[in-house]
Amino acid sequence: MRDDEIKGTGALLVNAAGQYLLHLRDDIPGICDPGAWSLIGGNREPGEGLEETIQRELWEEAELVVPALKRFTVVGSTGPDGVVKGFVQVFRGRWDGDVAGLPLSEGIMLHWFEPEIVPRLRMSQWAQEAIRRDRACAPV
Repeated sequence: MRDDEIKGTGALLVNAAGQYLLHLRDDIPGICDPGAWSLIGGNREPGEGLEETIQRELWEEAELVVPALKRFTVVGSTGPDGVVKGFVQVFRGRWDGDVAGLPLSEGIMLHWFEPEIVPRLRMSQWAQEAIRRDRACAPV
């Protein structure tokens, strides 16, 4: 898939303990996946590359800088009807920080979750799929 076909980005951040950093989104009308756990991320601005987008979103939402992000996978973002409405480039990286020290400017909270807990959460479909793919690659 070409970069210009992808409008969204997400950061799949994993710590040394193998936990995933998830972002609880605001529960307000008009936003994607309201009230659901998701990855930090967002849509591109005109003329912006995918790497620039994810770094900007991490900074805007939590003043977080993760320089060693790598492209991991592209997932489809679906609407309530199950139809794909766009594509999200998921970047993967490691971050071992304390989420309590981050100044969250969007959403309700950030939290580290054990992989076994993720399927029990109310999550955005695309973020859950990205974690499923990551788990499939993880050593047993």
